Amino acid sequence: MTVALAVETLAWDEAGLGDIASRAQAVFAAAARRIDLPDDIVSEIGLTLADDATVREANAEWRGKDKPTNILSFPMAGPGATPGPLLGDLILAYETVAREAALEDKPFDAHFRHLLVHGFLHLVGYDHVDESEAEAMERLEVEILAEMGIADPYAEGTETPAMTPVEP
Repeated sequence: MTVALAVETLAWDEAGLGDIASRAQAVFAAAARRIDLPDDIVSEIGLTLADDATVREANAEWRGKDKPTNILSFPMAGPGATPGPLLGDLILAYETVAREAALEDKPFDAHFRHLLVHGFLHLVGYDHVDESEAEAMERLEVEILAEMGIADPYAEGTETPAMTPVEP
């Protein structure tokens, strides 16, 4: 799995994430292993690191919601479909991600990786429209994050951010 990275806001480069493309690729690989995707899958994820204004515009255009959100997911295949050459696109809003991490007293990097896991699961067909789907998706997220040494982001006392898929 490869990552096509576009950094549109300088703040992302200053966030202390190191090699962002490699970090994202490692997160996606961990998530892919956990959901038993084949090791030899050839697919690409477009990852755009933007600002609130850019994400707000995309959220308004694609979801009719004129506000920023932390991440938008644009899957290229329907639920249950075998991933093709392009799995989909993820767009993150720096200010929202930073604000949530600070409000929830979480390391920025841990919150960033959580959002990448969440977005990846949307790209491969997971959703949280109803309670049972949400519980299954959250359980997977927690398991994947634990493999990376990241605490449960849904543990009591933490806020659950709104993470939103966009249908293709």
